Amino acid sequence: MSLLIAMLMFSLAMSISPGPVNMIILSSGVNYGVKKTIPYVSGATIGFTLLLLCIGFGFYQVINAYPSLFSMLAIVGATYIIYMGYQIAISKPTLQVEKNDVPKFYQGFLLQWLNPKAWIACVSGVSIFSSTQSYIPLLTFTLIYFVICYVSLGAWAVLGDRVSVLLKNDFRLRLFNMITGSLLIITGGYLGYNVIY
Repeated sequence: MSLLIAMLMFSLAMSISPGPVNMIILSSGVNYGVKKTIPYVSGATIGFTLLLLCIGFGFYQVINAYPSLFSMLAIVGATYIIYMGYQIAISKPTLQVEKNDVPKFYQGFLLQWLNPKAWIACVSGVSIFSSTQSYIPLLTFTLIYFVICYVSLGAWAVLGDRVSVLLKNDFRLRLFNMITGSLLIITGGYLGYNVIY
């Protein structure tokens, strides 16, 4: 029972804490509402879960054998996070939804595979909650993480939707987009800097 509680607490702490994916979901919730953000939330959750399973079933050994591969993935991920931050920062200050601007399922999925925070969460979780005798602990952890991740990311979308009431004018919404976009750019820059140096 204590192992299940530990899995739940780890999953919640890693999923609910601010990161690139959460910032994009928050911004999408503000700009497009919960309903339009759910595909991105779904993509991010499924993408993370598949990453967790791949690392748990052996990709971690490849990363250990070829650490430069992880460095390359981290640099690509940091660049993509900077790009997403830029797109948010320059987005139009309007609450009207344009179909092309709404974050898509595949973008959420892809960002998890390029997100250093997701890799760290997966590697840490696999090393803590895996067993050499059985795959049951890993599969249990993955199932718990899937549920917690989906609920946590959904909560960020709801938060964004609720905050949008405060951002009903163009100036406030533009300021919000610039701040969240800038935070993503800084996060991506920081992650990239740490990989290079």
